[in-house]
Amino acid sequence: MAKTYDFPSDLLAGQEELHQVRAELLALLKRLPWSVDPLDGFSDDNGWRKIERPASPGWTPDEQAEVEKLRERERELAVFVSCHRFWAEVATEEKVEARTRLKHVRES
Repeated sequence: MAKTYDFPSDLLAGQEELHQVRAELLALLKRLPWSVDPLDGFSDDNGWRKIERPASPGWTPDEQAEVEKLRERERELAVFVSCHRFWAEVATEEKVEARTRLKHVRES
């Protein structure tokens, strides 16, 4: 049977918020134009597959600020989760498994 870990509540909350922020950022990036700056569209069929992009109006200052805000929060949470004091209690050879379990704890 696989080992279970008693993750502290603040670590679990941090990991859950990290999942949420990443999902929110991904959804936002999918909605935004492909280029931050306004650019003409292009078509290139010289490579191994054809690449086409429509003209991009670029991102508005509000959209750029929202992306930056989410990326900054993602960085803060990633540092919080990866540097949490809990990891000092986990044996070196178990850290990868424990980290994987934390990432997937909401699925169980």
